[in-house]
Parts: sequence; structure tokens; C-alpha cells
Amino acid sequence: MPRIPITKTPKCSVGGAFIRSESNLTYPIYDSTGQFFANIPLCTRKDVRNATEAAAKAHPSWANRSAYNRGQILYRIAEMLEARSSELIDAHFPTDRKKTATELSTTIDRIIHYAGWTDKYQALLGSTNPVSSSHFNFSLIEPMGIIAIVAPDESPLLALLSMILPAITSGNTTIALASHTHPYPAILLGEILATSDLPPGTINILTGKKSDILPTLASHQHIRAIYAHANQTERTAIQQAAADSLKRTTLIPSEIPHNWLSPSSQGLNLIRHFTELKTTWHPIG
Repeated sequence: MPRIPITKTPKCSVGGAFIRSESNLTYPIYDSTGQFFANIPLCTRKDVRNATEAAAKAHPSWANRSAYNRGQILYRIAEMLEARSSELIDAHFPTDRKKTATELSTTIDRIIHYAGWTDKYQALLGSTNPVSSSHFNFSLIEPMGIIAIVAPDESPLLALLSMILPAITSGNTTIALASHTHPYPAILLGEILATSDLPPGTINILTGKKSDILPTLASHQHIRAIYAHANQTERTAIQQAAADSLKRTTLIPSEIPHNWLSPSSQGLNLIRHFTELKTTWHPIG
């Protein structure tokens, strides 16, 4: 009698644990040949609430780590992706393996890029301010808190990490909604992060429909900023919902093709989007 293989049950990553959606609903995904591959969780508002609690719990631990330690942890994540590169390429169900391999290489290089920024952005974004009194006046950079990420369908792993990395580099924690049409690379990323040194809850990964998740991410009072790839209707809805909590919005128009391979998709300016300035006065003498 032939053996029936055990098929994988993909789960989301919240607080370092692997979860099914609170709704128990799923949707199917198919491999490059059109064959059924797995059922992916359809997350709901309750999953967003649980992910927000996990991110809030993780924030003090991640934000208070030294810049050197955060950089080492990011470097370790890059090492782990490098070691599992073949599996990650397969997770994309690629028809063009060369293109997918290029995107994966860029993803790993991008993690290294931000690992190098962890101990440098403070000096470049902060400042010592001249004042006409017997005080030192200096501005320090601090993380905002919890950042919501809404990734596009294209370049599912490269785009997802390109949006997450500038937020966590400065000590923020994140709730990320993965690609709806190509969620499996994000599922595998969650499994990799669970065995890294990243504090559980620093990166929380949800799957599902934008229409179900986006309104809650945009309106949740404890989420301090949202970084989303969205169309015009979605951008308007995000800005309206975010206004009530004075949430900072960084929006990428989905109508315009975005080159995630470009160096413009990384760098200091993106880190700046998810930081706040704290100015301190200290008397001299």
C-alpha cells in the first residue's frame, strides 16, 4: 500500500508562536504547476489584536538592546536565510528561478545593510543643538513603538523584509500582513525567525485579505505608524482611519510599479520614517 505523504499546515507567526487564524478560515494556494499546495490562514481583527499585544510585550526588550546587539541579531537572520536559500526559492513557486534567486540575494544583502545601520543612524539623525544659555541641548532618536506593515503581492519576501527592516532597525516592533497571492515565503520566514535570536513578538506575520485586516491596522490606537503598499482607495481609507490616533502613514502607490531591487528601497531615510526625536536640556556645571 503506497504511503500517503504528510502535507504541511502553514501557520502565521505571532509572539514567537505558530497560530491558525481565530476564525479557523483558510484559503488555498497552488504551486507553479497549478497543483494544490496548502491552505493559508485567513486572519481577522482578533488576530490583529493578539499580534498587537505580542508586539507591545516585545517592544521594551527590543528597543532597550544595544545597537551592536540588534545588528548582530539581524546579521544572524541573514545567515539563516543564506543557509536555507534553496528552500526559500522553492517557497516562491518560481517559474523563473534566476529572477527569484536574484531577489533572494538582494533580500539577504538588505538585511546586512540594515544590520550595519543599527549603530550609525543615531549619530546621523540625532544632533547637538547650539543654545544661548549655560545648557547642553541635544536631540536623540527613539523608536515609535508598534509599526504596521502591509506588503505587496509582488516580490513577496524581498518587499516584506524591505518594509520591516527599517522599522525594526531602530527598535520598533512590527505587525506585517504578507502577500495575499504569494504568502508562503512569509510563512517560511516566520519559521526561520522562531529559531533566531530575535525576541518573540518583534516581527509578527499575518496572512489574509487586505480588506479584512487593513481597517484594523489603520485604526488601532496602539499602532503608532503604518507602512503600506496600497491603491488610491486603500490609501484614502488608511489616512482617514489613521487620523483619529495621529498615526504616521508611509504609503507606496500600488498603481506605480515599484523596483524593490533598487538601492532606493533601503537606507537611512526609511529608518527616519519610524523614529521620533527627543530633545533634552542639561545644565552645564
